[in-house]
Amino acid sequence: MTIEPTALRATIEQFFAAGVDVAGDRGAMDAFLELRAALSGGRVRAAEPDAESPLGWRVNTWVKQGILLGFRLGTLVQMGGGEFSFVDKSTYPARRFGLEEGVRVVPGGSAIREGAFLARGVVCMPPMYVNAGAYVDEGTMVDSHALVGSCAQIGKRVHLSAGAQIGGVLEPVNATPVIIEDDVLIGGNTGVYEGTLVRRRAVLAAGTILTRGTPVYDIVRGEVLRATGNQPLVIPEGAVVVPGARELKRGVAIEGDAAAWGLSLYTPVIVKYRDEKTDLSSTLEDLLR
Repeated sequence: MTIEPTALRATIEQFFAAGVDVAGDRGAMDAFLELRAALSGGRVRAAEPDAESPLGWRVNTWVKQGILLGFRLGTLVQMGGGEFSFVDKSTYPARRFGLEEGVRVVPGGSAIREGAFLARGVVCMPPMYVNAGAYVDEGTMVDSHALVGSCAQIGKRVHLSAGAQIGGVLEPVNATPVIIEDDVLIGGNTGVYEGTLVRRRAVLAAGTILTRGTPVYDIVRGEVLRATGNQPLVIPEGAVVVPGARELKRGVAIEGDAAAWGLSLYTPVIVKYRDEKTDLSSTLEDLLR
């Protein structure tokens, strides 16, 4: 678990509460830069494991406030050069990695913002993008055209396949961001959004979409999983989720006869729980690392 710097937290909360009045304030900028360095170094996180929490995770609201403070303090500037020139907030330049950090960023148009943490052994295949506040743990592969949104938490040895979209949830600041735990396989063109929590060793097949409003049908255990109140959608440990469909029945508020048209709605379905045969699919990923 990361160490919470109490003094920095109090300073961030003070400047965030001041609203737009912090523009140009040197103290606010210094506090933000300290937080950004801590985020980039993995010393603080927008959310972190917490055994005492019902979900096993705790949201660090003050960290998300500090990330938003950075956007408030930044001004538009031109950065980079040559073919990789861009205009963005001065407080969030692209990160640069050295050999000592042990992160493999393959050339070809990838970008990682300052304030994002990538642990040793992470592989980034172009083009991909990791936003500020995200945490990507050891041995994870972020494949081509994959996105890791702001404040998203990605565990160890996760494979985000080509085109995978992992939403973040920066606002509201007290909301749980998307969390992908250790050893999860995320298939191509999969989308995980709105604070969904995917437990360790789960498998999301290509094309699976998970949102707060999407019920997940577990045909193995005979349950329907939904987000409730302040609790996000939670995919159980080891679950294998595939894209499915359910019949659109009479009484749905649309014009015409839905049953006669043979319409159906997309729904994710848990078809099994991970076993040794499912684990064989990770062999290729180990070789690529």
